[in-house]
Amino acid sequence: MKKILFANTLIGMLATTAVADVNIGNPMALTGPIPDLVAPMAQAVDLAAQNINDQGGMFSGGEAYNVIRADSACDPVAAVDAVTKLINVSSVAAIVGPVCSGAAIAQAESVSIPAGVVTLSVSASSPAITNMENGTDLVFRTAASDAYQGVALANLAIAKGITDVAVSYANDDYNVAIAGVFSEAFTAAGGTVTANEAHEPSKASYRSEVATLGATSDNLALFAYYGSGGITLMRNALETSAFTTFIGADGMLSDEVIDQIGSENLGTTTFTTSASDPTTKAFGAWKAIADAAGVPASDPFVPNAYDATFMIALAIEKAGSADREGIAAALREIASAPGEVILPGEWEKAKGILAKGGDINYEGAAGNQDFDENGDVAGLFSMSSVVDGAWAATLIE
Repeated sequence: MKKILFANTLIGMLATTAVADVNIGNPMALTGPIPDLVAPMAQAVDLAAQNINDQGGMFSGGEAYNVIRADSACDPVAAVDAVTKLINVSSVAAIVGPVCSGAAIAQAESVSIPAGVVTLSVSASSPAITNMENGTDLVFRTAASDAYQGVALANLAIAKGITDVAVSYANDDYNVAIAGVFSEAFTAAGGTVTANEAHEPSKASYRSEVATLGATSDNLALFAYYGSGGITLMRNALETSAFTTFIGADGMLSDEVIDQIGSENLGTTTFTTSASDPTTKAFGAWKAIADAAGVPASDPFVPNAYDATFMIALAIEKAGSADREGIAAALREIASAPGEVILPGEWEKAKGILAKGGDINYEGAAGNQDFDENGDVAGLFSMSSVVDGAWAATLIE
């Protein structure tokens, strides 16, 4: 009897000390105003996890790297609910996402920071995220802040010869912030903001707003999500011939805009977005992986989504466990020099180096992923216009 009891106790101890599979939470805006933008981002997250599992998985036992997805709907309330479940019920080690700034801020302040869980967003770009942590070092992102994109768009407008512009922005965290940065930078560069007005998302008509703005300028800077008012406002503007030129940011950069508005009506439209340098070795490695899997390698924030998922895995591998408290420090270590350069897809190589106590420096599909003291990264931006019925992007120098 004693031998049986001892054996059962030993089996129980082995079961509790075995390394478990690694689960990360992925609250993506699968519904809401930008589902078409988010769909390939989710594919990139899954592709990163597949690459890791195909090349030996996590730790020495080859444990699985699992993505547990939830719908944050690009909505603060939905994001808080989704992340609460991921952290408290699914017990995820870290959060990759959400994609929208308002959702990312709400869940971080209410859920992930109090729980001591790292958030690595793939596309939340509001400048407000930079200073929201109060020293917790738990919020990171693989996309550059709109503190930079707003300036890039302002400089682009001036370079295009636009000297005055009316500004319309959706009343949410992302669009309010980037509109503010743009307006300040455009004015500082010598331009004139003739009107600067918020609009409420998801209205059936914006004809009154368009009439007011259109009386001040022929140029409109539109900051909105295409699926929650952006397309409607643009259509109303075109129907009334209120503007001759449209500029804006990545919330409007979707094929749905072409489908709904018509490419023939978008000849004077330019939108900016976070971008990757296609000439780098890292992007080349990523493109080969993405092309083989049928994932659009250059779509907005798709490389960033792959990087975030891969980097969280590298950080957990570096830390030696999925314990939440060790991930933030390890994330900074795997993302920066010194260390052997790791490109997208090179999981087996990275795992071998880390197993021997070596250092690695991940160079991402979306570019350099060195985090500053606020968890931000520098970035590149592109400008997109319609050419032959499709969006064509060019890097902004």
